[in-house]
Amino acid sequence: MNQGLVAIIFVVGMMAFMGIGMPMAFALVLTGASMAWVLGFWDTQLLAQNLVAGVDSFPLLAVPFFILAGELMNSGGISRRIITMAQAWVGHIRGGLGFVTIGAAILMASMSGSALADTAALATILLPMMRAHGYPMSTSAGLIASGGIIAPIIPPSMPFVIYGVTTNTSISALFLSGIVPGLMMGAGLVVAWKLQLRKLDLPEGIPLPLRARVRETGKAFWALLMPLIIIGGMKTGVFTPTEAAVVAAFYALVIAFFIHREMKLADLHGVLVRAAKTTAVVMFLCAGAQVASYMITLADLPATLTGWLGPLMEHPTLLMAVMMVMLVLVGTALDLTPTILIFAPVMLPIAVAAGIDPVYFGLMFVLNGAVGLITPPVGTVLNVVAGVGRMRLDEVIKGVNPFLLTYALILALLVIFPQLVIAPVAWMR
Repeated sequence: MNQGLVAIIFVVGMMAFMGIGMPMAFALVLTGASMAWVLGFWDTQLLAQNLVAGVDSFPLLAVPFFILAGELMNSGGISRRIITMAQAWVGHIRGGLGFVTIGAAILMASMSGSALADTAALATILLPMMRAHGYPMSTSAGLIASGGIIAPIIPPSMPFVIYGVTTNTSISALFLSGIVPGLMMGAGLVVAWKLQLRKLDLPEGIPLPLRARVRETGKAFWALLMPLIIIGGMKTGVFTPTEAAVVAAFYALVIAFFIHREMKLADLHGVLVRAAKTTAVVMFLCAGAQVASYMITLADLPATLTGWLGPLMEHPTLLMAVMMVMLVLVGTALDLTPTILIFAPVMLPIAVAAGIDPVYFGLMFVLNGAVGLITPPVGTVLNVVAGVGRMRLDEVIKGVNPFLLTYALILALLVIFPQLVIAPVAWMR
């Protein structure tokens, strides 16, 4: 069968199912089933086997435990203590709550790896404070949303786990690849926020005494120790990324119950239910994407895409730029997880054939997808901020635009200078 026709069936099928409001996981399964029918591979047993294969992976066990760790952080006071510590040090500066947002986003990203969990925590605590201090809500919400998407980049990162499992790329190397770009994102937000401050009339506050700052830092000590344990353990080979997720969840549980003592046994049920619901959504997406990916492989669509991009194979930088533009377009329509599950196995072989480092490509792939989380019309993180802040979505979209431009410049810089990613990974390994 003509490969172009199969590609059309895939695209039209996904758009049609999503257009009628069908959840993404079901849309993937039904699109894959439609392709199987057209290709002549219709077999319910084959579909069932692929559904199971999509989640039958030991590294994927990291996902539910990182999700649980994020829930425990928010419920056990870890997230709040990080924000309070950041506020103690920079909250008095003009526009200080913006800098608090950026600092807290970086620290929380190094613990949970979930953009939605971090964004919800930041928005819940900081948006009311910003509103009370006269900050413009549109710009403030845009900054919080932009800070929330640092979580998929700085390790530990659930999208890196999913990408590594899907493409058979080293998850530990992917984790290391996110450190420098994640810090670049934070620095870029600082610059963008300073530029925004020129338009805002915000007062300066009174700095806290050094003793009070040290006291708040001490309260956050156990939270700050968490990323050191996770990254240090993986770097020294004490545990794998999957085991690191278990350690993170257990550590957060111990802090919440026995150190901060902000959780009771009765609260654990709600935490586990929320984590289970989120896990079910992610895992069903993995299962559904495996069905679609298997049919894409049978139709040999990667070879078709390689043929289209063939003239660029001798120009890796240009090829990378073109693929990033393609991913930006995809990211406006799909969430990060399905983007990884569907397109990473197709695009990675092309990148490797052109001489592009697979870990570098994985970082760029996930970074593009993360930016898609604050890009309409899907913009999952935008919806979280709008929901928590009880704001109109268009207000949040307007506020996020200056920070989107910052991220676009960072992406361009990383495309032109891949050694910004490759060199630190080689050094840290």
